[in-house]
Amino acid sequence: MRFTDKVVLVTGASRGIGREVSRQFSARGGKIAIHYKQNVDAARTTLEGLSGRGHKTFQADLADPDAVQSLVDSVVKRMGGIDILINNAGIYEERPLTDVGYTEWQAHFQRVISVNLLGPANLIYCVAQEMIARGGGRIVSISSRGAFRGEPTAVAYGASKAGLNSMGQSLAQLLAPHDIFIGTVAPGFVETDMAAERLAQADGDEIRNQSPLGRVAKPEDVAYVALFLASAGAEFTTGCIVDVNGASYLRT
Repeated sequence: MRFTDKVVLVTGASRGIGREVSRQFSARGGKIAIHYKQNVDAARTTLEGLSGRGHKTFQADLADPDAVQSLVDSVVKRMGGIDILINNAGIYEERPLTDVGYTEWQAHFQRVISVNLLGPANLIYCVAQEMIARGGGRIVSISSRGAFRGEPTAVAYGASKAGLNSMGQSLAQLLAPHDIFIGTVAPGFVETDMAAERLAQADGDEIRNQSPLGRVAKPEDVAYVALFLASAGAEFTTGCIVDVNGASYLRT
């Protein structure tokens, strides 16, 4: 799994899974386009921890379609193209239907879907134009086991990840003739800032023990699978959804 001089756009790369994905790609020769929304200091920390040279940071709000187009244009201009896209950025909100008003429910869905599904959809559209012109590429999206098992208090999150799965499968069929290959990684809980508060609650050990390994995933567990799906030789996995949940949720 070597990515020498491949340009890898990683969204949400300022922390967590995105930072680890960036680190592992750079250790294998990739040049990383580090996307972040607001936290420029965290993005710089990611940048400082990467191997090799040629990495750059890029700011964009992925809920804004114009910002997505500008992000892709900027990466292409400053780094020469995009060989690999990692759709990692996402948000998680709990808004139980039974506890919120109709206006809040609508706003909640709009926020989550805009970032978790429409953002990746727009990114894939813009990046695919570049990849088609260049003769191919790789796209990997980070989904969730919640797309399969359900998220009763975070319905918008589960729905957005289910949509991400379906979108990847559909576009894998459409884009394969252009040598663009798409894979999706579906983790369970991962030791990240986003999950830290949840894992620190009274039922944290219960969550860890959902897996026979007695723990939740580490960012490197997810990153390794993302690298595999983006690697030369993994083309025939296109359209797949790979569970990375330590057997905490098994589907057929």
